[in-house]
Amino acid sequence: MKIGLLADIHGDYAALQAALDRLDNYHHVDEILCAGDLVGRGPEQEKVVDLIRERGIATVKGNHDEWAYGFSKENADFLEELPINWKKSYDGYTVFMCHGKPGNNIWGLYRDHVSNTLLNMMLQSLDADILIVGHTHVPMFIKVANGCVINPGSLYTFTSTRVTSHTYGVLSLPDMNFELFDLMTDPIKPVLP
Repeated sequence: MKIGLLADIHGDYAALQAALDRLDNYHHVDEILCAGDLVGRGPEQEKVVDLIRERGIATVKGNHDEWAYGFSKENADFLEELPINWKKSYDGYTVFMCHGKPGNNIWGLYRDHVSNTLLNMMLQSLDADILIVGHTHVPMFIKVANGCVINPGSLYTFTSTRVTSHTYGVLSLPDMNFELFDLMTDPIKPVLP
């Protein structure tokens, strides 16, 4: 099974369309997950929420999604109802997804701030094999004894004061293999997280 991973779209509809096209037609993923921040900063925030909602892409609430105003009633309701934490099992593997860290969409996980021991304890306490996060805009893939932790980076491609990796990822199960792809490169080939 292949799962497409997105995070931190920040209202970049063109980047989202390009990533979804690649995930559907090049990677042929079975499902797509989004680790939050659909909106904030970007030029076409309403269209991003429309597309995520119409596609039924499982999404968690990022900090920017929590502070979103001025959307259509349907999209405002959708953003309001997004969960902080999300969990689902695939082929015997349990995936836990949040925006920042479990239970919190403001604080993120950075590789140099976490130990393998902490990540093992976190996965064990969540009763999960895979933890998917966003928020930091920094791609990350760490395999530990209890599973793995993944951040696909940030998808948006427009110029902003905040750095973006303009990346998305593909997680393969049951081997827990993760590949990171730069939306700005062609031909499509994996980059190291």
